[in-house]
Amino acid sequence: MTALPANRALLPALAAGFLVFSITLAVADILDFPSTRSDLSAEELKRVRDVTRATSNFLKAEPYETMQGGGLTAIDKVTRDIFSQPSAKLDQEQGQNFHLGNALFRKLWVSAPSSTQASDGLGPLFNARSCQSCHIRDGRGHPPEEAGAVATSMVLRLARPAVTPEEQQAVKDFYALNFPDSTYGAQLQDLAVPGLTAEGKVTLSYSDETVTLTGGETVTLRKPTYGVSDLASGPMDASTTLSARMAPPMIGLGLIEAIPDADILANADPDDKKGTGIRGRPAIVRDHRTGQLALGRFGWKAQNATVRDQVADAFSADIGISTPDRPNPYGDCTAKEPQCLTMPTGVQKRLGDTEAPDPVLPLVTFYSENLAVPARRMTNQPAVLHGKDMFYRSGCAACHTPKFVTRDGLKSSDGKDSPQAFQLIWPYSDFLLHDMGEGLSDGQQVGVASGRDWRTPPLWGIGLTQTVSGRQAYLHDGRARTLTEAILWHGGEAEKARNAFAGLSKDDRQALINFLESL
Repeated sequence: MTALPANRALLPALAAGFLVFSITLAVADILDFPSTRSDLSAEELKRVRDVTRATSNFLKAEPYETMQGGGLTAIDKVTRDIFSQPSAKLDQEQGQNFHLGNALFRKLWVSAPSSTQASDGLGPLFNARSCQSCHIRDGRGHPPEEAGAVATSMVLRLARPAVTPEEQQAVKDFYALNFPDSTYGAQLQDLAVPGLTAEGKVTLSYSDETVTLTGGETVTLRKPTYGVSDLASGPMDASTTLSARMAPPMIGLGLIEAIPDADILANADPDDKKGTGIRGRPAIVRDHRTGQLALGRFGWKAQNATVRDQVADAFSADIGISTPDRPNPYGDCTAKEPQCLTMPTGVQKRLGDTEAPDPVLPLVTFYSENLAVPARRMTNQPAVLHGKDMFYRSGCAACHTPKFVTRDGLKSSDGKDSPQAFQLIWPYSDFLLHDMGEGLSDGQQVGVASGRDWRTPPLWGIGLTQTVSGRQAYLHDGRARTLTEAILWHGGEAEKARNAFAGLSKDDRQALINFLESL
């Protein structure tokens, strides 16, 4: 067994740090992103700015605060399936497409050849047989619970930084985010179809760190160490980094994509000109379909610009299913895995050129875009309002931006008027990259994101994690078992807010947690 810390390739990553820095500085010079919204009149823009301005009144809930997803919010009774509800305002045809997408999201793919030809093509190497296997009830995943367990809802991303001048130029021009391991590709697949050996197993161990808070309360944090064992094709490259990535919740994705670029970029401050210590930076990527530069919004390091890009990546890397956007039927197999490249595929020419031809990808994308954000609870309770005050006072809202208004005049992926258009939403994220400190670093560069950088995750729905998933697991790798642990892992730009939380009285800390649990 090879036990490797997540930042085992720290020196190469540090060497690449100069490249990341130069890319960041160049972004403003070479990109022509809008600095203001073009979908609104001057009067409408003023209204939007007024309604999204941060509040200073914590005596009562703000107007519409309960409806986190705007008019698309799910107001259903809270059950374990609350994350699986369709957005409100879908018409009959859109509702039908949502349910078809749901069926495909839950579909168990099988290896080829199979009598169920429309369902074969799994792998040859894979991490899960369905989308639902990772996104449990459309919620978040969790790390393996015991030694040797398959890491179904958490994967290990494999990457090395740019080394040659050609590779450095590819990253600088946004044509590459990083480079895969030469043998095992961009992700470790711990499952394989019959007749093929899986690439290896994820190993995970924890060491405990005790933190003492104001008032004497102690909290035990668990620090993970990831490794790999039983590698089928020899050792990995010496410079390959391992980054554990847990499946995030699926709610509100279409609303996130509908936030105007200008409104996200308005919160960016890479040079800290405001003097707050918060240096949010946009993730610049290429849209996989158009090749155009775009603002990254999805994934733990904001590596994808659209929901469709995120879905196509998951089909390919996690399940090994080819789509029109990712047409390789062998998924993440590499030239150093020749047996993988000889396995049967699920391509049926009578159906199309890929294992999941249209309309599979559009339907799963539509489903993913239209999973509703649940309504908040207890918004007017004094303990929750006090916790909201503590959230703001501690500086959490500096990155977890409470609200946006989505673009007007949007079209949905089905060509109709988008239900996500012109909605007041409350995601509690700025969707920018932030340095979160060495404690959360994975040592893995992803485009303009260094190993210490992570996209601010939205907080809506976080209070229903236990209800939906049956457990609590937070941060990119699920190391945090409670919201308190998750906050205490914050470092880097967020260390001031973390220390403010740790310095609160026990009652004030609990009030802040109560506020988060109401989201």
